[in-house]
Amino acid sequence: MMAGLLFISFIVLIFLGVPVAFSLGVSSLLYLIIADIPLSIIPQRMFGGLNSFTLLCIPGFILAGNLMNAGGITDRIIHFANSLLGHIRGGLGLANVGASMGFAGISGTALADTASIGSVMIPSMKKQGYGAGFSSAVTASSSVVGPIIPPSLPMIIVGTLGAISIGDLFVAGVIPGALLGLGLMIPTYLISVKRNYPKGERSSLKEIFSSFWGAFWALFMTVIILYGILGGYFTPTEASIIAVLYAIIVGLFIYRELTIKDLPGVILNSMTTAASIMLLVAFANLFGWIMTREQIPQMIADSILGFSTNAAVVILLIMLLLLFVGTFMETIAALVILFPVLLPVATQIGMDPIQFGVVMVLTLMLGLMTPPVGVCLFVASQIGRVSMGKVTIELIPFFAVGIFVLLLVAFVPQVTLFLPSLFE
Repeated sequence: MMAGLLFISFIVLIFLGVPVAFSLGVSSLLYLIIADIPLSIIPQRMFGGLNSFTLLCIPGFILAGNLMNAGGITDRIIHFANSLLGHIRGGLGLANVGASMGFAGISGTALADTASIGSVMIPSMKKQGYGAGFSSAVTASSSVVGPIIPPSLPMIIVGTLGAISIGDLFVAGVIPGALLGLGLMIPTYLISVKRNYPKGERSSLKEIFSSFWGAFWALFMTVIILYGILGGYFTPTEASIIAVLYAIIVGLFIYRELTIKDLPGVILNSMTTAASIMLLVAFANLFGWIMTREQIPQMIADSILGFSTNAAVVILLIMLLLLFVGTFMETIAALVILFPVLLPVATQIGMDPIQFGVVMVLTLMLGLMTPPVGVCLFVASQIGRVSMGKVTIELIPFFAVGIFVLLLVAFVPQVTLFLPSLFE
């Protein structure tokens, strides 16, 4: 009964529009009051969820991404992607996907990708004759590539929760992220050909090289992060600080679009974003402790394994659960609550923790472009000034590609484990 109160109050608050972090906090508070548990457990569990050196890299990577974006990264990456793909039918849509793949190595979050790339690409695509719904759908779907290609904030959470190497998780996401990005280009191209969307002029080799050089310093940050972590030169947290210093140098002295006057605003914005994520992690940790106290993780594990012990069936059941959760719960909250619950189930059927971490992040990412609470879907439709219903219909082929890549990642271990095995 107490567990029922916890979940019912949480779901009611979510559908009333209360932010996820506060929904977790309020539902946990109600449980503690009714269960007559001392409220001193709240700060203890919240601090326990944040007391991790690794989690310090979250504000670092957020600040680095915002600094690079303020320094002119978005336009340069879009220009490079367009110089490569713009001459193909539907080239601006393909450039949209390509730009998201490039931007993924900077932001680490899907929402930042949607807002930054979408604010430029959606109006440009509409101006050239692309449908508003299609433009928004391409942007929303391609933005979920962001948290798969490193650096990735959800991967950092997974590594912290499961005591898994964050470097290995970062590398494990490279192939799935590339497959998803390239896969999304297929419906983009086919639909563009069917609807006779425009194509641009072919860029010369000189123009391609020039645009590449413009984007090089931004894209190179991902190489520095991965090489440093995997080479053992610095930890993920130290990598985030190096990324901040790198972003400041590139923005101030190479791109010269970032000024000293811009820094306070960028830092304040980054602090706000990081604080909201940390608050979410803290409340989710409290919520997760209550679930453990009520033995809900064991009940879920027993239910899944009781239904079937077949590995393929168990994986499918977990993915269906995560797809459902992803439609209404924020990704990081879902990870903090469910990853510790589902990881033992996955390992019990023989799935590698690294593979399962990527599967879980990718599955929850797909929820960001699905109604009713898909934030990328919402932001893209707002930028495109088109109803979420129209964007949802346009999203169907892109979502199908996402499901195909998800199944590939879930049932072919080498898709995620091949690259990490090279660094053992």
